[in-house]
Order: sequence, then C-alpha cells, then structure tokens
Amino acid sequence: MRRTLLLVLTLTIFTLPATAQLGKLSKLADKAGSVLKGDSPLSNEEVGNALKEALDQGVGKAVTSLSAQDGYLMSPYKILLPEEAQAIVSRVSALPGFGNVEQDLTLRINRAAELAAQKATPIFVGAIKGLTFQDAMNLLLGEDDAATRYLEGNTSQALTGEFQPVIRAALDEVNANEIWSKVVTAYNKIPFVQPTEPELDIYVTSRALDGMFGLIEVKETELRDNPALRNTELLRKVFARQDK
Repeated sequence: MRRTLLLVLTLTIFTLPATAQLGKLSKLADKAGSVLKGDSPLSNEEVGNALKEALDQGVGKAVTSLSAQDGYLMSPYKILLPEEAQAIVSRVSALPGFGNVEQDLTLRINRAAELAAQKATPIFVGAIKGLTFQDAMNLLLGEDDAATRYLEGNTSQALTGEFQPVIRAALDEVNANEIWSKVVTAYNKIPFVQPTEPELDIYVTSRALDGMFGLIEVKETELRDNPALRNTELLRKVFARQDK
C-alpha cells in the first residue's frame, strides 16, 4: 500500500507545473500520512470503491434533480437565451404574435435540457467504473472539486456528443426549434438588420452541461465538508482520513 501510494504521489506531483510542485507536495504528503494512519489502513479496493460510491451519489442526485420537470428552469442552473438571441427577441417581440416569445423560448430550452439530462447517467457510470486506484487517490487527496473535474475531463466530450442530438431532438419535441426558426425568419425581415441563424442546440447543450457539472461540484463539496452525508460505513471510513 505504501509503495503504491508513493507511486501515485510521484505521478501526481510531476504532472504539476514546477512552481506549484513544492506546495502540492507538502499538502499531498500530509494527506497521504492521514490515509496511512490508524489501526486499519485503507486498502486499494476500499479507496477505489469509496470514491466510486461518492461519485455515484453526486451524479445520481444531480441527474435526478436536473432531469425532473423544472429541474433546470427553477434552479440556479436555469438556461437563459444567449445574448444574441435576446437582442433578436427584443426586436421581434414588438411584432404581432411574438409578445411572449422570450418566456416561451426560455421555458422550452430548459425543458429540452431536462429531457437530455436523462441520458447522462450511462456516460457518468462508464467514467466511474473506469476509475483506477491512482485516480481515486488523486481525488481523495485533491482539491474540493477534484472529483468533479475528473468527471468533467473524462465525460465532457462523450456527453456533448450524446447531449447535442438529444437536445436538438428535445428542442424539436418541445417546438423550440420551430419557434426559434419563426423568430429568426421574422427578425431577418426587419429592414437593415444583419441576418442571423444561431445554432440554438449547441448553446443549450453547453449550458446544460455547465449546470450538470455545477451541481455535481456542489454535491462533492457537501460530501467532503459534511460527515453527516457520508451514509455508508465505507464512505465514513475513507473520507474521515481526508478530514485529518
């Protein structure tokens, strides 16, 4: 266990910029000592399984929350129209039939994000299952958002690839693309404006993922800071070591 941990620390330290290595070395060494102390030192399997449990919990709560109706719309992660869209909507809202277009589009793009969020779990599960002991130790000894950043780095590309077609289809399902097409068409008929055709699905996908990782980070911080949320013996045992 000690030899494996030293290897993890070495690999972690030498991936850091030179100016940050000394400070990180001291911090990681202190935390590593805490992991190795006690009558029952942690095994590789315990560390790995505890981090997987923690990630499962954070991801599960985030996906469940954001994929529910109003999960995005009534949360701090509500998706607003992009700035260029707001300028267009402002001009178009004065036209007959478009008076409530901003509220309508905002509702529909958040509904699309809520539908797409249901597709996130398998991708997160794959990343969590692939967690190695080295990954787990880096996360346990890392910053308060280390697990979130791990997921972000290992799932963002796959999530974007999966989310975007789902978002596009979801926008169609809630008629947001149709409404946006009408808005853009009406806007482009206004004299002397610069014609536009923004890709709404790309924007909504990006903001939906920002919200997802934002909530996962909140859940990670809560678990690290609040021992009462560690609801299994394994979580209590492993995360107690990071508290020392």
